Amino acid sequence: MTFIEKSIDIFRNAIDKYHETDNVDTPITCSYEPTSIEYHLYHKAWIDTVQWHLEDIIRNPEILPDEALKIKRRIDFSNQERTDLVELIDSYFWEKYHNVTPQKEARINTESPAWAIDRLSILQLKIYHMRIEAERADATAEHIKKCQAKLNVLLQQQDDLITAIEQLLNSMATGEVMMKVYKQMKMYNDPALNPVLYAKK
Repeated sequence: MTFIEKSIDIFRNAIDKYHETDNVDTPITCSYEPTSIEYHLYHKAWIDTVQWHLEDIIRNPEILPDEALKIKRRIDFSNQERTDLVELIDSYFWEKYHNVTPQKEARINTESPAWAIDRLSILQLKIYHMRIEAERADATAEHIKKCQAKLNVLLQQQDDLITAIEQLLNSMATGEVMMKVYKQMKMYNDPALNPVLYAKK
């Protein structure tokens, strides 16, 4: 099993585990060693899954403003946690590939491996929920047809993304692509960098 195949299994396990309760306040449950790459991948998928459902909740037109603000701040925190975790996953790839001698014409990729894997994690959620829509017993035939067409596109995107990530990792292993870590440097959550926050001091 390749690293990407294992990652997809972990993402799907996290999504399935979350939907046993389907509650955004359910604490994460994971059997992986907390310092392992498997745990970080599982944690990443759990964060994505909770945030997916928070995004659904906040779009309820009947939600009270105070509750919407609480959820918006929770989503902001989740985004920061997700970013930190992706950069932590990138440290795994940095340790694995940074000592590879780059070839003379080595390329630089537009994104790091972990950010590509971040997209793969979110894609599993899209596939999971689009499949539900394509199989809804209470939906119209037209709804099911449209959702099945969208699901087919998502599955093709998954195949393409798997291929692209595996090509990237293989190219890093051979020195055709240089391992680079790209930090997001988010500023709005940092009271020292957000002018609205540090102006309050």
